[in-house]
Amino acid sequence: MRKIWVMFGSLCVAVFILFFYKTELKIENEWRDNEQQIVLANKVWKIHFSEKIHKSSVNSNLIYVTNDKGKKLTNELFLSDDQKTIYLTPPENGYAFKKSAYTLHIEKGIKSTLGRSLISSKKISFLVKETLPVVGSKTELNNYFLKIMDEQKQKTSLFGFSENSSESKSSDLAKSDSAAKQDHSETNVQVQGVDEADIVKTDGNLIYMASSNKVEVIKAVPAQEMQRLATISYDEAFSPLQLFLHKDQLLVIGSSYQHYDQQLNQSAATIKIAPMYQSTKAIVYNVKNPSKPEKVREISLEGAYVSSRKIDGLVYLVTNHYPDFWILEKNKDIDIRPKYSDSAVSSETKLVNYKEIQYFPDSKESNYTMIAAFDLEQPNQEAKITTYLGSGSQLYMSKKNLYLAVPNQFIQPLAADISEMTAPDTNIYKFSVNGLEVNFHSSTEIEGTILNQFSMDEHEGYFRLVTTKGFPWDSRQPSTNQLFIFDENLKQVGELKELAKGEKIYSARFLGDRIYMVTFKQTDPLFVIDASEPSQPKVLGELKIPGFSNYLHPYDENHIIGFGQDTKVIDEKGANGEPRILTNGVKITMFDVSDMTNPKEKFTEFIGGRGTYSPLNYDHKALLFNKNTNLFAFPIAVYQSDPNDEWGQLFEFQGAYVYNLDPDKGFTLKSKITHETTTVQPYESWENSIQRLVYIGDTLYALSDSKISAHNLKSSEQISELSLKK
Repeated sequence: MRKIWVMFGSLCVAVFILFFYKTELKIENEWRDNEQQIVLANKVWKIHFSEKIHKSSVNSNLIYVTNDKGKKLTNELFLSDDQKTIYLTPPENGYAFKKSAYTLHIEKGIKSTLGRSLISSKKISFLVKETLPVVGSKTELNNYFLKIMDEQKQKTSLFGFSENSSESKSSDLAKSDSAAKQDHSETNVQVQGVDEADIVKTDGNLIYMASSNKVEVIKAVPAQEMQRLATISYDEAFSPLQLFLHKDQLLVIGSSYQHYDQQLNQSAATIKIAPMYQSTKAIVYNVKNPSKPEKVREISLEGAYVSSRKIDGLVYLVTNHYPDFWILEKNKDIDIRPKYSDSAVSSETKLVNYKEIQYFPDSKESNYTMIAAFDLEQPNQEAKITTYLGSGSQLYMSKKNLYLAVPNQFIQPLAADISEMTAPDTNIYKFSVNGLEVNFHSSTEIEGTILNQFSMDEHEGYFRLVTTKGFPWDSRQPSTNQLFIFDENLKQVGELKELAKGEKIYSARFLGDRIYMVTFKQTDPLFVIDASEPSQPKVLGELKIPGFSNYLHPYDENHIIGFGQDTKVIDEKGANGEPRILTNGVKITMFDVSDMTNPKEKFTEFIGGRGTYSPLNYDHKALLFNKNTNLFAFPIAVYQSDPNDEWGQLFEFQGAYVYNLDPDKGFTLKSKITHETTTVQPYESWENSIQRLVYIGDTLYALSDSKISAHNLKSSEQISELSLKK
């Protein structure tokens, strides 16, 4: 009997301990005891708690920073909207760079709204670095990934959601490069003077197109005599993705895949260097004689292609690499550094030096970001490779600076209630660009997340961006949208907050002092913002209309074009108690913003029904626009809604719609171009889908994998076509 009572007593104690642990107020940040943190000068500390914090606990006697002499610094504190996070901002001029450490103090006595108190104090020692810190050694690098592996085991992420050229033998083809080059279209880019790679490029005489496992070189002028000059073919291990064209240099960017069957058969414990499965290659060709492209250089970075930019002849290539760090469980000595090669200096694949791997202090991402800078006009000059731990999938680049947006996701327990999840914020890292030198400049942390590159902009020394904070589905703490403006050192100078509660950003466009932003949940509010005074941006106008725009394109100072989807509101309540929203066809709108306080929907064009989409919905480079000739054209797949099925869609057309766009007359459909041979099919065929449109002089060219067709821009009549099938 005594034994039973002892067992019962022990069980009661265990239950009490478990209940106490589960109900006490806790700090949920992953700060290990005696681990010194590395931060940058503008570090904003975010202390996450297990419960909502009482406002009386947001004071500098309970949370503060001291220097190495114990002197308390002047920091501001504020409580997050959900009351579960306390923010501690840096001093006015940031933390000073010094060898001695600062200390963040979190004192016991902090109380939750339920009356529970933090029962033990916490001290976090931290060093401030002027630039991004470096890994420095194999031990430090492997420990970084071992720590991530350990956290991933216990927690879940917030979103636990041979080469040859086929040459033409025609004797006069080599003369094509000397033909007179006409006025021609260029890739639709975000920043004037900063080119972006695309699947199609033209120089006004030739058209280059990346397609499947090849790149086509087409003599396009005259249109009646189109010819394939060369096909640069690749084996199945390489897929060309995008192109740059600079004078007589063609740059092909693509993904390369390697197989290491022999190494994989080895024991994981015996592998010294982690195998490379995927890399991004940049292959440079001399196309002075376009019928005989000559390979002159190849640069390879381990990882997946993210983005690239070109300023004059200088190229900046960005990749993300996720190493197979789980192999560290069996082999803690394996080398998991990223690899690269540059044929300008060596044919060998090299490993990045440990002392050249920098890291973003607040990022817990298990990957590398690599940036290669090289000069197309100096093929023998070594590329400059910079490497960072942490992801940066969103990139904005001006002529002088490059910005990477890195999500800062808070790791939560696996059992966390989805309604209690903490929304991620974003770290912005600014890099100065001077030729091949890409150097860290400054950083800041902002609330919320960005949508894409058009969420960021640089204007007259100021960096501006818009973000969505929180989750639109969170009725407890609805999402909001905001604008932040920073000076050249990423010190905040202005902001607009609490815009479009419960919605998220679908598109944005920065045009000088004017900023346009579209949010959506049930309607499409277009916000018109005046940022002429960076410290005091103002919403001057707002327009609510059905549907949404996920791309905004400037027409002139008084008009902007929205490209997106039409929507239909169903009165029937959805799972969240709100009306259901169905997406219909494509919607194009010309907004009149001549009166910034009263934006108007001037002209609207609807195309198709449910299922209709265009690459322009997600890729701005799919647009062909020429204001001087009122040309507005894009690829599109048209479906009609099935009258017998709410979710059904019936294929009707794939090709291109070519419009005349006039601010007085609106959208006038001039022609439809298709490469499809039949419409009696359930959906569009991949090889016949028109992907891009370009113009040279008065000729419009439509390009698909199967052929190129040439059309008179004035009469819309087809001039000729060239089959690209072998």
